Amino acid sequence: MAWRDEFVAEHRLPEGYADNVRPYVRQVAERILRAYRESERPILVGVSGAQGSGKTTFARFLSEWLSRRTHLSAVCFSLDDVYLTRAKRQALAHRAHPLLETRGVPGTHDVALAHRILDALTHRGDARKVAVPAFDKSADDRAPEQDWRRVDAPVDVVLFEGWCVGARPQASDALGDPVNELEAAEDRDAAWRTGVNERLRTDYAELFARLALLVMLRVPSFDSVFEWRALQERKLRESLHDPSACSDGSPGLSPAGLKRFIRHYERLTRHMLETMPAYADVVIDIAENHRMTGSRAGRV
Repeated sequence: MAWRDEFVAEHRLPEGYADNVRPYVRQVAERILRAYRESERPILVGVSGAQGSGKTTFARFLSEWLSRRTHLSAVCFSLDDVYLTRAKRQALAHRAHPLLETRGVPGTHDVALAHRILDALTHRGDARKVAVPAFDKSADDRAPEQDWRRVDAPVDVVLFEGWCVGARPQASDALGDPVNELEAAEDRDAAWRTGVNERLRTDYAELFARLALLVMLRVPSFDSVFEWRALQERKLRESLHDPSACSDGSPGLSPAGLKRFIRHYERLTRHMLETMPAYADVVIDIAENHRMTGSRAGRV
């Protein structure tokens, strides 16, 4: 069995996934190889996409491709895995704003930890093992350090994936009007969204400035996110063999609960769909049937 078939089977992907993704992975891999050769040092590649866009699977497939076809050592690292612990988010919610208890938006990650992990993975020197954090979405908390995976370092390429990787802040005058009922009811003074935007302008901007390339998986619209995230929830419950498990830590996320959860992501997701295609290095379009349908190369 070819490694692509093994990958599809291991990740329980639909038949035809490898054939569909192959030309896009090849395109991105060529850009990465060129960037690596030009920099002559390890590089960080961002893979960005709304929830349910398939960015994690794409990044893993790309990592395998790089290792097998270009002989570059590559590792995937998710922004999700440096979410603040539940206890720290609860403290943040008490201190700054109640909406920050829900993981997702800028301000709910440990950016300093992300920098340390990226430094450890890419710093040239003696061979070593790097403990890469893991976030347990079924428990809505960071996994214990003894459960973190150990990665051989240094690596040539880090594929840094996450729903808001590469996002840029909104203009201040765009923050006044709420985009949904969550903001209207629970962020009436715009303090939460203004704080999120400020984090994008400061420490998250510094983190994303490390990217040598940015790849965007562009979903058809924000409306697709609800349906696709619901599919993710079902897959998570199946993997846990527990019909009541859900990724926000609730004992069985209802449709209304899922809708509320996604509303935390809406403002920035819509902003990214509007603005990121203009500055991403590669934009790959995802159709309603989850298949990749086209791409556009940006800065060459």
